[in-house]
Amino acid sequence: MIYETYRPRPPLSQFVDWFWFFSDCDVPYHKERMLPDGTFELVIDLKDERRTLFDRHDPARDQHFRRAWLSGTHSKYIVIDVLPGASMIGVHFKPGGIAPCLRLPAGELTDRVVELDAIWNNQAWDLRDALLEQPNPRAKFDVLEAFLLRRLWMARKPPENSRGIAFLLDRLIREPHALKLRQVARELGVSHKHFIEAFRAVVGLTPKRFCRIRRFQEVLQQVEMQQAVQWADLACACGYYDQAHFVHDFRGFSGLSPSAYLTQRGEYLNFVPMTD
Repeated sequence: MIYETYRPRPPLSQFVDWFWFFSDCDVPYHKERMLPDGTFELVIDLKDERRTLFDRHDPARDQHFRRAWLSGTHSKYIVIDVLPGASMIGVHFKPGGIAPCLRLPAGELTDRVVELDAIWNNQAWDLRDALLEQPNPRAKFDVLEAFLLRRLWMARKPPENSRGIAFLLDRLIREPHALKLRQVARELGVSHKHFIEAFRAVVGLTPKRFCRIRRFQEVLQQVEMQQAVQWADLACACGYYDQAHFVHDFRGFSGLSPSAYLTQRGEYLNFVPMTD
């Protein structure tokens, strides 16, 4: 499999963590869990195949997509298909980074995946056609970067309180278990209720849920760096007040116990292979 990433230049780097591309997918499984991380993901399929988002509980409610889609912030893991020979390109936004490119509050896409033309009309398909014309991943990244820069320039105005939210997002990412949300609201000079509404409009999650997800992400990143995981010590270091609290959150976000995650995790963070 070919896999490449690209980190965009300023000013787009304020909103996007990285672009990614892969082709010739060849793995021994057909589904994977995608774990929540508090961000939006833009996905463009470079082949015209039907892709599936599986309902965790009811197969009759599975969703199908073609060509391109936008995945909002999720409060729990989702289950997606993995097709042999797949070729895709996408954008991993920073928390809140999608907001200037949307015509609606980010909260309206929470726990949803929507086809891209519902967001950007026919420009979505023009973008995909332009990507298909490019000969290599770097040229495709250039097209994608230019498109998103145009979307930023077209934005009439930033979402309400977006600058203050962006500043505090950085702190919440670095200290997801250290800040008090009412204190954050006071720093913004708004009521607690207004802060929650403004945050959800930009990020797509409530501040409390976002902090819980970022703390969960801190655990996953620590696991990647440790040879032998001491769960009790790790839970304490990441701000969980007891083991039961830690296990409850871990299972709620991933659908797995911590020990099951260790045996099932895959090559890429936040993607966990599922075997039939």
